[in-house]
Amino acid sequence: MRTLSLLLVLVLAGCTAETPAASPAASPAASPAVTRSGCGSPVATGPLPEWARTGFSGDSSMPHVLGDHGDIVAAIFGYPLAVSRPEGPSNKILWVSKATTPPGDLVIAAKLDGTAVTETRKVPGGPGPSIVDLPRAGCWHLTLTWPDHTDTMDLVYQ
Repeated sequence: MRTLSLLLVLVLAGCTAETPAASPAASPAASPAVTRSGCGSPVATGPLPEWARTGFSGDSSMPHVLGDHGDIVAAIFGYPLAVSRPEGPSNKILWVSKATTPPGDLVIAAKLDGTAVTETRKVPGGPGPSIVDLPRAGCWHLTLTWPDHTDTMDLVYQ
């Protein structure tokens, strides 16, 4: 009976849903509102991480995505990102690196989820202001590379 009870506990423990650990951007203290899409990276709408607030005055709340490794944040000024914008804001993204880095470009290698479609974009001078337009709607997996750093995130384009 004792073996059966232990087996039942182990089986039930294996059936519970595993929830991924919250990233700093998704924690309630850092960002009270987080929007999940079918993509893996949540879009937070609360304040930017403290290390990404340089140049902001007052409330730094805005849509943003934290890199999977926590080394970069994409502050999205034209949210939601869109493939076509006949009127209105562009797909402006301010890339902010957590660490000071040597000079060099930010290279964005993007892959459209579920396809072989890839695109490459470059932000001259490294993380900073950019316009990142991608050709098709969907979930784009981004590998971001800048001097001495690499991080990843997903961005959704409508």
